[in-house]
Amino acid sequence: MRRDSFVLEPILPFRLDLTVWALRRRPDNVVDRWDGRTYRRVLPLPAGFVEVAVTQSGLPETPQLRVTVGATSLCHEVQQGVTTTLERLLGFRTDVADFYPLASRDAALGPLAQRFRGMKPPRFATIFEGVITAMASQQVTKALSVLLLNRLAVSYGVAVHEGDVAAYAFPQAEALATLHPAHLRELGFSLQKGCAMIELARAITEEGLDLEGLAELPDEEAIECLCGLRGVGRWSAEYVLLRGLGRTHVFPGDDVGARKNLQRWLNLVKPLDYAGVHRTVERWRPYGGLVYFHLLLDRLEKAGFLAAGTAQPQSGMTTSTQRIYRESYP
Repeated sequence: MRRDSFVLEPILPFRLDLTVWALRRRPDNVVDRWDGRTYRRVLPLPAGFVEVAVTQSGLPETPQLRVTVGATSLCHEVQQGVTTTLERLLGFRTDVADFYPLASRDAALGPLAQRFRGMKPPRFATIFEGVITAMASQQVTKALSVLLLNRLAVSYGVAVHEGDVAAYAFPQAEALATLHPAHLRELGFSLQKGCAMIELARAITEEGLDLEGLAELPDEEAIECLCGLRGVGRWSAEYVLLRGLGRTHVFPGDDVGARKNLQRWLNLVKPLDYAGVHRTVERWRPYGGLVYFHLLLDRLEKAGFLAAGTAQPQSGMTTSTQRIYRESYP
């Protein structure tokens, strides 16, 4: 199979491994895959869906990214489409240089920023993916939310096959718009979440809802629009602002896990509420979202995932693994 490649040069500093972990959140993520050296994801292109692989050479201060595109001719249009999507997913064009001097002046943040220097703030490939991910993550653990999203991808995402191994794209709105809530209930989603996800997909495919247009709105208006969607509240909206729109000043204050991470990291005795979170992160303005990602990496490192980057490689799924993801529900 023909595989063409090209090189991208990130804004310094950059570490692919840390950025990918901030994006994928758990080691069993089947859409955003990492084997300790190579990041892989299936992307939609005008000519169809293809698997893209990214590796880094050089140190964080001298990085180069080698992008390999499979099963398609690497014309200018394809290279530009892949580059644009990777810029969102991996944030390598985001300049956070001013974050490090600010962090160095803070006794708590400075060491954390140095440990994870080179992590860039990742974003989901589309706002639709961000909203669906937020819906799936409501009131469940991060592990369960990723498991549910895995099942969604295996069941309704486009598969790219190489031999007996399949890699899955995140499902498109067109795929979810044709479903009945019972289909998502079978995957483990609640009836309410399933209805909200299908309604969103149909609003896009049948009513012309343009979620990407939210990028043109200020925070308050974007949050208002997002909260107007079924199943989206303040936490989901702020989550989408950070992970979907790249608003790195946003620390989702209703994120229970992030609150606990913040409280634990700062050795605070009392739990934080929404207002308490925003008072606490005010000192790091406008980088609350970067702190959010750094605290996520801190927890992943403590869980042993960062050190064991090759412990659970995800280059794809065999047909037997697909069956497990579809049939083995909690």
